[in-house]
Amino acid sequence: MDIVYYLVQNMLPVAIPLLLVALGGMFSERSGVINIGLEGIMLFGAYFGALFVYNVQGTSMGPQTILLLGMLIAGIAGFLYSLLLSFAAVSMKANQVISGTALNMMIPAAVLLFSKMFFNSDGITTNKNFYIREIPILGDIPVIGQLFFQRTYLTVIIGFVFLAIATIVLYKTRFGLRLRACGEHPHAADSVGINVYKMRYAGVSISGVLAGIGGYFYSVGVMDGNVNGHTGVAGFGFLALAVMIFGQWKPIRIMFAALFFAFLRTLAYSVSLIPFLFNLGINQTYYKMLPYLATMLVLALTSKKSRAPKAEGIPYDKSQR
Repeated sequence: MDIVYYLVQNMLPVAIPLLLVALGGMFSERSGVINIGLEGIMLFGAYFGALFVYNVQGTSMGPQTILLLGMLIAGIAGFLYSLLLSFAAVSMKANQVISGTALNMMIPAAVLLFSKMFFNSDGITTNKNFYIREIPILGDIPVIGQLFFQRTYLTVIIGFVFLAIATIVLYKTRFGLRLRACGEHPHAADSVGINVYKMRYAGVSISGVLAGIGGYFYSVGVMDGNVNGHTGVAGFGFLALAVMIFGQWKPIRIMFAALFFAFLRTLAYSVSLIPFLFNLGINQTYYKMLPYLATMLVLALTSKKSRAPKAEGIPYDKSQR
């Protein structure tokens, strides 16, 4: 039973960044814009979040307060960076895939450059620990308390709160209905007075905020607060795209997909604790490939049944209505 607790407690901090970034991609694509730049936005948000932590870690501020303020900084950074994609894809009607790819390629180089200039290193290393041994009251709940509220990070709870908010916004609000309409039938949406350009800007901006926060949560829960220009976010932005597609652009399905991929990654790093897998004598490197191999396999098996928003990737031109 201890190994189950260990796997779940280590899986959740990995799943939350995937969940948030995939939800961000969902909002963008539901509005009709493919956001391939999630990887770059993640790294951008993580870098500024870590930069904030680096500058305040010696103060009397509590660790959870720092975490929340860092989350806010990372979200703003992600929003600002995503505006580049909005301008290129929505205003200039540029190819969305190429624009997103450009965003991905620019940030790792920028992180290395500024880290070398100001820190003489490849990234930012912080000494702040955001680990929570137990959340009062909630940690005392049998089984559930042990799984979710002991030996964890506040990021886990925040991630599930964002999931609930995203579900409500997408399906229970006028904004969500309009956003989905712009991704399915933008000309029809425009004919009833919905500003497609504004809705697409909003979708990409939400994806920027969530991807920035997801990148910061990745640095907190997976990299112990460190951000490196060489390793970046280890392909989590692209993995989040696979999670979004596997989840069929629906929040709850995306959550289960994120948990699935996070479990595979956690399993790969916990082989030595599982006698059955350890005794097989397989090199741990092969286990670390599991999430990425599973990504290709899942996409290959589900691609025919995937139903993406009809108008995603198609620049909206009002004159063609």
